[in-house]
Amino acid sequence: MTALVLDWIANRLPWQVTSLTLPLIVCGLATAGIGYGVVPLLVSLKTGQVIREDGPQAHLKKAGTPTMGGVFFIPVALSFALVLSRIAPNVVAVCLLALGYAAIGWLDDWQILRRKSNKGISPQMKLVLQIGFAILFCLWLWWSQSSNTTTLILPFGYVLPLGLLFWLLAVFVMVAESNATNLTDGVDGLAGGTVAIAFLGLGTLVAPTHPELMIFCACMSGSCLGFLVHNRNPARVFMGDTGSLALGGALAAVGLLSNTLWALFILSGIFFVETLSVMAQVGYYKATKDPNGVGKRLFKMAPLHHHLELSGWSELQVVGVFYLINAILAGLCLWLNRVSG
Repeated sequence: MTALVLDWIANRLPWQVTSLTLPLIVCGLATAGIGYGVVPLLVSLKTGQVIREDGPQAHLKKAGTPTMGGVFFIPVALSFALVLSRIAPNVVAVCLLALGYAAIGWLDDWQILRRKSNKGISPQMKLVLQIGFAILFCLWLWWSQSSNTTTLILPFGYVLPLGLLFWLLAVFVMVAESNATNLTDGVDGLAGGTVAIAFLGLGTLVAPTHPELMIFCACMSGSCLGFLVHNRNPARVFMGDTGSLALGGALAAVGLLSNTLWALFILSGIFFVETLSVMAQVGYYKATKDPNGVGKRLFKMAPLHHHLELSGWSELQVVGVFYLINAILAGLCLWLNRVSG
């Protein structure tokens, strides 16, 4: 319904390829349908999630729920985005980055399943791979885009020329966004829904200047919604790092290509706060260590959604409130774009 309204406001016909509605609906239905075949297959392959013993006790019953759901909903979104955009170069580049980050996530998920523990590939290895793919994307960006790429466009007509600093920012944004999305994936339906809202908002913003990226965003949003058919509480499958890293990387790539990093930052408000909660928890624990090496905790558990759970919130409450906040943030982006444009 939201996509229909946004298309109507922008005078786009919802049954056209260059709209939000058609790609979203097609990818949503395709992902939901394919999931009915893939989820049982993941169960038969024994891809059951290993649950942290020090996490919320209510999560222990989720042990054995198949993970790696990203292996079906990410390819659906990327395939339809390529076809519907007629293999636009920008879409190809974003799809390749998303596939690269999905591969990192798959390797991490596979190691976790193989070792039957919460430890996948080392954080250092994951970071090196993320930076490597980010640098490759930046090289393509430098080669293919105009010299204005390094000048950030801000609301109300402001611009911020960064020069060479832009490339450091670009790498940071891709790595940070993918990890922040990954941290948000800890409650049934939380990451899928919030990312779907973020992609829909971002797609609306880039539509006038980058219609091919609008199609990509609509496809990603639709696939996230289709995945929620299987991931909503109680989840039948988790997206795993395979899905969450790819989603974050794709959001960052679209933001960089369309020069909408200011909007991406607002749309990623939930992911940003989740990441800050982890950083604050770790920093506070280290700063308050006693002679025995034991520190104090700022939150009952990080990320923030786990703190809320341990404070008495149900998973549905956490997800509902986070969805509402992300929808408000998306509305704020569209309002700022309208009043400053």
